[in-house]
Amino acid sequence: MNTSIHKLLETVEFVVDIEGQKKAVMLDYSIWEDLVSLLEDIEDSAEIEASQNSGEEVISWEEAKAELRSKGINV
Repeated sequence: MNTSIHKLLETVEFVVDIEGQKKAVMLDYSIWEDLVSLLEDIEDSAEIEASQNSGEEVISWEEAKAELRSKGINV
C-alpha cells in the first residue's frame, strides 16, 4: 500500500443528518481497501513485535512451509 494516512483522510465524505450532525463516513471503495490493508499491516506488526518480545523461537514463513511440506501437508 502506497497511500498515506493523510491522503486517505482527504477523501472522506460525511453523511449528515437534517441538523448537520455527522452520522456516517463514506469512502471510495479503493480507499476502503487501502485502509483495511493498513490496519492489517498494523496488526501484523504488533503480532511480530509481541512474538519477538516473548523470547520464543520465531521462524520465517518459508521455513514453516518447508517443515509442513516435509510432514506431507500441502501449503
